[in-house]
Amino acid sequence: MNAYLPLAAACIAFVGTHFLMSHPLRAMLVYRLRGNGFALLYSAVSLGLFYWMITAFVQAPKEGYFWPVGDVLWGVTSVLTLIAGVLFSGSFIRNPALPGVPDALAAQEPAGVFKVTRHPMMWGFALWGIGHILIAPRIDSFLFAGSIVFLALVGSKGQEIKKKKLAGVEWDSWLRRTHFWPRLSALPSVGVGPWIAGIVLWMVATWSHPFMGVAGAGIFRWFAV
Repeated sequence: MNAYLPLAAACIAFVGTHFLMSHPLRAMLVYRLRGNGFALLYSAVSLGLFYWMITAFVQAPKEGYFWPVGDVLWGVTSVLTLIAGVLFSGSFIRNPALPGVPDALAAQEPAGVFKVTRHPMMWGFALWGIGHILIAPRIDSFLFAGSIVFLALVGSKGQEIKKKKLAGVEWDSWLRRTHFWPRLSALPSVGVGPWIAGIVLWMVATWSHPFMGVAGAGIFRWFAV
């Protein structure tokens, strides 16, 4: 188990600093560094620790599967990661949760991927993590992908609390008209743009797997067999 300690430490640091900088330390850091300085610090810390996570993940042992992985799980993961790509791609369009976006957007009717969930970006990360845990049920995947799933979903709730304090009644209205848990039945109505961008993102990501030393994924897995 000692072989996983660097990865565990990197994951704890990555998740922990996100919560610290987003909540208890946020007001003080914004006051001292101003908005741009805080954004720069947040990005630098996050990218640096994420790089540490990736490095530790690559070096961690890749053994000890907890359940068998076959075509069914690969198919499920392919669907999950495609949906993740669609949600992530569409999350940049009129997202009231993004920094710098007017809170008045929360008073508008949900459109695009926000018909599915009010946290499309976070659910994009979460579905990506869940999919990778399904097809790589090892300790290193539980730590790496599990940290991303945890940060995405728990962070979403923390974001709602923060936005409620900032936007008040408008944010309450947004919560009533949107859903935390994804409504997959709404996916066909998100629009052509998110689907095209999501498919392209999914295709590029799955195609690039072999270049990262990982088995082929998505439709490219079948070509590699």
